[in-house]
Amino acid sequence: MLLGYGIYTALYIPAMLVGPPVPLLLIGFIAEAVFAIAAAVGMWTRQPWASVVVLLLGVSIAATQVFEILLGIVPYLRAVLIAVLAIVGALLLAQYINRPGADTRLAA
Repeated sequence: MLLGYGIYTALYIPAMLVGPPVPLLLIGFIAEAVFAIAAAVGMWTRQPWASVVVLLLGVSIAATQVFEILLGIVPYLRAVLIAVLAIVGALLLAQYINRPGADTRLAA
């Protein structure tokens, strides 16, 4: 699921390179894509750093939502909801990854 999200988010990047650049938004989407793909690989291979990358993914999603609010792209309440859900989801997933005996290949 994380791999799919990473690929889905990466598909936004080429379209953002056309027209006037918005560097913060571009950096946010690149970070989301990289962290999602890295988290999927880390979980699949049961790497100890996978939980850190999942937390970074949650932070990058929340930061991207803040950038979208500042640029007036999305409504305030929608962006806050997505940011809160991203942080809570990342914390829960990182906790799941760190539990003893967790088979993280199912979540990736």
